[in-house]
This record gives sequence, structure tokens and C-alpha cells, in this order.
Amino acid sequence: MSRPERARRGGTVTLALGVLVALFATTLPVLRVVSPGTWTVGAFALAAAILAIGALLRRIRTPAIGVTIVQLVIWVVALTAGFFRAGAWFFVVPSPNTIRAVGDAIAATGQEISVGVAPLVPSPSMEFFMVAAVSLLAIVLDHVVITTRMPLLAAVALVSVALVPAIAVPAPMDVGAFALLGLSILFLLRTETRTRVPAATRAPRSPGASVAAAVIGVAAVMVAVVVTPLLPAPADRSGVWGSGGASGIDPTLSLGEDLRRPNPVEVLRVRTSDAVAPYLRAVTLSTFAGDVWEPDDPASEPLAGGDGFGPLVAASDILRDEDEVRVDVSQLNTPYLPVPFPATSIEGLTGEWGVVAENRTVIGLGTDSSGQDYAVSTEAPRPTLPQIRAAASRGSDVPAAYSDIPTETPSLVTDLARQVTEGTSTDYDAVAALQTWFRSSEFSYSLDAPVEDGFDGEGVEALEQFLITREGYCVHYASAFAVMARSLGMPTRIVIGYLPGRATSDTVDDETVYSVTSDLLHAWPEVYFEGIGWVAFEPTNSLGAPPVFASGGTSSTDPLNTPAPTSAPSPTASAAPTTRPDTPDTPAAGASGTGFSLGALWPGTGIVVLAIALLLLPALARALRRTRQRVAARAGDAVAAWSAVQSAAIDLGIPVPPSESPRAFGARLVGSHGADADAVHTLVAAVEQASYAPADAVPAGGADRPRGDGADDPTGGGADRSPAGGDRLPPARRGGLPPAGPPSRRGGPLAAALAAVTAGLRAHASPLRRGLAVIAPRSLVVRPGSASAGGASPTPTR
Repeated sequence: MSRPERARRGGTVTLALGVLVALFATTLPVLRVVSPGTWTVGAFALAAAILAIGALLRRIRTPAIGVTIVQLVIWVVALTAGFFRAGAWFFVVPSPNTIRAVGDAIAATGQEISVGVAPLVPSPSMEFFMVAAVSLLAIVLDHVVITTRMPLLAAVALVSVALVPAIAVPAPMDVGAFALLGLSILFLLRTETRTRVPAATRAPRSPGASVAAAVIGVAAVMVAVVVTPLLPAPADRSGVWGSGGASGIDPTLSLGEDLRRPNPVEVLRVRTSDAVAPYLRAVTLSTFAGDVWEPDDPASEPLAGGDGFGPLVAASDILRDEDEVRVDVSQLNTPYLPVPFPATSIEGLTGEWGVVAENRTVIGLGTDSSGQDYAVSTEAPRPTLPQIRAAASRGSDVPAAYSDIPTETPSLVTDLARQVTEGTSTDYDAVAALQTWFRSSEFSYSLDAPVEDGFDGEGVEALEQFLITREGYCVHYASAFAVMARSLGMPTRIVIGYLPGRATSDTVDDETVYSVTSDLLHAWPEVYFEGIGWVAFEPTNSLGAPPVFASGGTSSTDPLNTPAPTSAPSPTASAAPTTRPDTPDTPAAGASGTGFSLGALWPGTGIVVLAIALLLLPALARALRRTRQRVAARAGDAVAAWSAVQSAAIDLGIPVPPSESPRAFGARLVGSHGADADAVHTLVAAVEQASYAPADAVPAGGADRPRGDGADDPTGGGADRSPAGGDRLPPARRGGLPPAGPPSRRGGPLAAALAAVTAGLRAHASPLRRGLAVIAPRSLVVRPGSASAGGASPTPTR
């Protein structure tokens, strides 16, 4: 083995080690998203095995495409044996059941990523996905860096993968991982260059080159570590969407997209000393100018050291119900803290928090709800039915903004408000009539509001459309109720928060634990009553629980407990929908709970046919290319004929270096690889004439081949000698090459010579080489004269 070849093979092993280190550096940031575990050991063990096998196959001169195919087979077999052997053939060969299981695992992983909170605790499906992804990336890097010799392209892929976790989970830069990744990329670039360029041809390096490289590297690290954190941060939207896969709370009334989010996730848990779980409020909205409800933004006081929530406004004769609610946030990332109403104190929070006494909400001052575990004390007024009926809402001593309605409010809204409340004698009875009407069979709950018609909003146009179609979700009910009550002169506002959670089987201190999921995000209205304060109502059909007030020892009946009216006013254009309402507990009709199953698409026969077709694709592509080259050769195209010879050599594992002349390459084909000498001479002479002589030129003296100083001696010097010297074209019969002329007159000999050369090369190659040349032709991805096609001349195969 020559010294350049030993250096090249040693460089291949070094590159494989560099790829493994770069892969490790790229995966380190991923640990922010997926917690490390057995998957990390499995992923890097499989990646190391794949890279080692690739290096071994290259050492025995396996074609590049063959190396990649073997690596992919090992990848499939290892994953099948490690994760799906129960349904596989012989425990390692994927079956239709295996493919179905893979589809289910990918679907489950996608769901975990979409609803989970980083760092995710890896499930079996997640572990499979991570091992498969890391080891597949190893195969891709192996091919790009070692086979095609494009480490810069690999660097782009590595950096892209490393950036994904940084975008998904914002966090301070991992300086160690960044430095390791940068060094490994520089190492790959340097090693690939040194193995590609022979030592004898390298330009001498000046001592300043290494110094310059070090300065550039240090400058890059300084920019990334020091300058980048000083740049302006993007706008904070964590309160809307959350981060790291966590849910959030939109502080506006645009909840449609949040409520339609598939795969609800548990955002927090609640336990209380009361008999039922409470509503949890986060944001209030009071200003409505016709387009959107604006969230309130009053001044807040620090929770620690401030005046807290302040005193309750309820009269002294109103009964108060004290309670303590414990909230444990799991997957909710928002500065708006969910609290029951009306809160009087809160304990256990970490970070800086502010209290808005006006609406009794809590907002983070540079912190958020993620991971918070806190206890809230409440003191809720419990007026009796006579007390709330006696309380006035119209003319209350509250800002007029709570009663303002847009000037462009459709007359349908105000007309319906008057019709529904006609005949009521108190403010409470009017509000109760509105609530009863919305919760009657006149309306139905649905998340399928027509977004394209502008109905998926809270503007006055959407409000009017909702009152006509009488189908929508909490946003529409709360907005319509609030505007209709305001049209009657009653102060209202809208609250965004969560419905009471669902009871679990868990208990703590004899208190039931309730689970609150992301699909329980909700909006409801509140109405202000003098001497009582803000009272929550629940107009959304089929959701929540309306407030109920005790009779107080009188014979009065709470109208909220009376049957809904059998008829209600409606506009002439209205038609009561008959569809079953969609609620968080009753999914929409037509919704499918089944996951993606790739195996269902491909029965066993189809899988076999598809696999065979995929295996034959390279052979088909090579056959089409070979046919085009032969057709061109018959037409007299010498360059096409010579390219066909080079491609055939590459397919059979014969090096085609860029520095070798056609004569030197032809001499090696004849002397070491069984090519026909006369046919090679014909092709060499033709390609030399096509490359260096005018199209209609005839060699001096009409010789059988281009002349040189030793033209009469086919083994002499001159033109028969390669540029590097020493390689001579073997003797050929005189007259074997017809006189040079127009290409069309030479097409027959070129095609025949091409067929003879390729037949000789194939006959001299081993059966394995011939088989790989058919099913895995390297010439599809390796160009003649490229670094991948070059190398030291191999020894004769026989």
C-alpha cells in the first residue's frame, strides 16, 4: 500500500472520529428538550457502531453507495431488534406490524412534543425517536463528510440541528457545547483537506496562519458568548403561547385557536377545602371599542410588602364563605397567575409578583407561573336571593367605562336585550333572564365558528353573527352577554381563566385533587351589584355552573333554577341549530382519536414490492444514463464514450483520479484491469483528438494515432507517454484506428470500442464488484476526477 493511500485511509478513520465528536456536541443542546437517559447511551452506541462499520468497509475498498446501504440496513435491524422485535420477522426484520408500530410511535412522539414541557421525560416512543434520529444523522454525516468530502455542508446541518433546542427552549448559551461544536467542525474541515491534498503538493504554511486561525476562533467565541446576550431580546409572548411546549393564556379574547388545540395537556392541579372546585381567573377585560376587548392594565402593587388585595366591598350583612385553595402549576407558562375569586392573600410564590386590587388578579413582575405551587385564601360574599335582588346594578358607583358600548353596535343586539329581559322587575332578574336564554335550547356550543367569515372573534360583527346563527363558544357567549347587559345600563366585564377542573382519584389531606387541562381555558362575564361587588355569571351553553343563591327563608325562587322558557324572541333570519354541542367532554363529531398508522397503508405484499422497486431505482437510473452515453458514442461523441468508460470504472471500484491523463488511465486499464488494448487505444485517440484538435483536423501523415517523437514505436516516448511519465499505452495493431474524420464517420468504432472495454473490465472484476456495479452504481453520486473517485491505483483483482 502506498503512503498516500495509507494517509487517506488513516484520514478516513480520523474523520469518522471527528463526526462522532461533532454529533455529540450537536446533541448536547437537545438535552434541554429531552431529558437524558438510556436513549443517549443507545443513540451514541449505535452511531459509533455505524461509523466504525463505515470505516471498516472503506478499508476493504467497498463502493461508497455500498457503505451507505450497509449502514442503513444495520440502522433498520438495530432499531427493529431494540424496540419492535416482538412484531418483527426473526426479531430483526421489519414486518407490517413493525411499520404500524413505528407509525404509532412517531405519532405519539409528535403529541408529546406538541403538548409537553421541556425537558421532556422520554417515553418508550420518545426513546425510539431519539435513537433513530441521532443514528440516522450519523449516517448522513458519514456520507456527506467522508464519501462526498463536503464537510462544510455537514457543518451547516450540525449548526441547524444545534439551533433547534435553543429556539424551542430559550436559555443561556451552553458555552462548552458551543465551543466543542465549533472545534469539531474546524477539525473536520482541516482533516478532510489534509487527506484530500497529498503532502507533497501542499503549499508551505507560514507561522502566521495558525495564529490567524486562532484569532478568528477566539473572536467568534467572544461574539457568541459576550456580544449576543447584549442584543435586544425579541418581544415576550410567553404569556400567549408559553415556551418549551407549555400552554399559555392569551390576555385578549381571541381564544379560538387555543381551544381548538389538539391533545389537551394538564396545566395545573387544584385542591380545596370547599365541596367543589373553583373557577380560576387570570385576566379581566373591560374596554370594548367595537373590534376587540382590551385587557385591563391597572397599576399593581408588589405582593411582598404591599397592601395586598385590599378589603372586600361587600356589605357587612352579606355572608362570607372563607376557603383555601391550593394550586400546583405543571405545564402553564404565563405571567398571569390563575387564582380563585375573590382572593384575600396568597403564599408560596417564588419570584416577584404584583397584585391588582381592582380586579383581584396577580401578575408576574419579570417571572411566570411555570412550576409555581401556592396557596390562595378567599373570602367570597354569599348573598341570598332577596339580597341580590335588592341590590342595584344600574347606576352603580363604578367607572362609566364598565357600561360603555360601541356606537356601531347593531340594533339586533339592543333589541334582543330588551325583548329577553322584558317583564323583569330587578336588575338581577334581568341578568338572570339573559343567562337563562343563552343556556336554553335556542343556542348550542361549538368550536367550529366560521373563521373565514370573521365570526371567530369578539367584534360587533361577530357578535351579531353569533346572535343570528346562535352557535359558538365561550368567547361569543361572554361577549354577547356583556354587551347586551351594558345596553341595559349594567356594568360588566369579561374574565379569562379556567373552568373548574375534573376530579381525580388522588387526595391530599382528605381533599380531592382536581385536574385542570388546557381545553378548560374559558371566558365568562361578571356583573357589578352595589353592596355585593362583582358577581360571575355563566351564559355559555352546556359549560360551567351558573351561580345559585339561597332563598334566605322566603318563598322566592331563584330564576336560575326555574325551567328555561319554551320560547324566546329571535330575529326572523334566525334558525335554531339542531346539532349536538361540542364541549371539552364531548369532542366534535367526526373527530378521530386514532393516530397515524403507516402500516395500514402498506399490506405485506405492497411493502415487498415497494422495497424491490426502491432497490432497483439506482440500477434503472444507471441503465438510462449508460444508454444515453452509448447512443452518443454511436453518433461519434468521443467525450461521451470516454465518460462511459470512466463511469464503468467507478462502478467497479477502479480509481479515476483527476491528475491522470487519458493515456495513463487507459494504460492502467489494459495492464491491471483486463481492458482490450485496441479498444482502449481507439477511445484514447478519439478523446485526445476531440479535446485538443480542431473538429476537422487529420493527424500529420494520416497516422493511425496522434504522432509524437516516437510515433513509429507504439511503446516509445512522445505522445504515448503520460504527463507524469512511466505509464505507456500498450502496443496496438497498426491500422486499428481509422483515419480521423468527421465524428459521424467514427461512431461505429467508438461504440464498438466502448462495448469491448466495458466487457473486459467486467470480466476481470470479481462477482461481488459486478453485482454492486448493477444494484449500487457509485457513478450516480461520484463524478470522474472528483476526490471521491480518485485514490491510489488498486492492485489487480485477479
